[in-house]
Amino acid sequence: MNRRIRVAVSGAGGRMGKEVIKLVLQDEGMELAAAIDRSSHGVDAGGLVGLGEAGVRVTDDLETALATAGADVLVDFTTPQAAYTNTSLAIKYGVRPVIGTTGFTPEQIGELDEQCKEQGIGGLIAPNFSIGAILLMRFAAQAAKYFPHLEIIEYHGDQKLDAPSGTAVKTAEMISEVRKEMKQGNPREEETIEGARGGYYNGFRIHSVRLPGIFAQEEVVFGDYGQTLKIRHDSYERAGYMPGVKLGIEKVMGYTGMIYGFDHFID
Repeated sequence: MNRRIRVAVSGAGGRMGKEVIKLVLQDEGMELAAAIDRSSHGVDAGGLVGLGEAGVRVTDDLETALATAGADVLVDFTTPQAAYTNTSLAIKYGVRPVIGTTGFTPEQIGELDEQCKEQGIGGLIAPNFSIGAILLMRFAAQAAKYFPHLEIIEYHGDQKLDAPSGTAVKTAEMISEVRKEMKQGNPREEETIEGARGGYYNGFRIHSVRLPGIFAQEEVVFGDYGQTLKIRHDSYERAGYMPGVKLGIEKVMGYTGMIYGFDHFID
């Protein structure tokens, strides 16, 4: 029988972190090695998520946890400001990072890829762990070959820190791999209110909506003469991301280098 994967969870007290702890504690192939969170320091990780005592106390010291807990994988859902440092620290200690936090630059991803290769371990940065969202990206990239006029609209709650979302950026990147840059709309177009047309990306626009009551949605709208095509994905709760997180944890054990995008794990 294969050894269970030992998982450390950074951001354990956050909403996504708690879902990851539930996943790990309830999965026969995984074992909770450590839980890291400043606000929940000292609390038993199982009690934190309502599953009873797990025998793992939440710590506020990520580096000590990575150095001593014997973790195979670090799952991180923290903040864009902390994610790069956390990821680099995990690699330093030979712990495979599985990162759901967005905001990495292409240069940072390249640096982390080199660090992973030097350590001989794999890593994953995934703007979205939802299988449905990954399918949206793929379908949108296919459609863009035939409908090059498009715009992306993404919706999140009003407390989201980054705009556009990492999912929207990844969607735009995948579309741009099959669509040449082409500026859309009237060449004399002017914004009478700054930003009204959204963010510019390779000739098309990305719009970010931030409102209370919204969880996570994305829509790619394609237009052509006499017709439109809309591809949309809606997420309603965080548990919907956990099958993707589980797959990411399992797959990263067999890779070397940093993988950017959960789509690489979907056949």
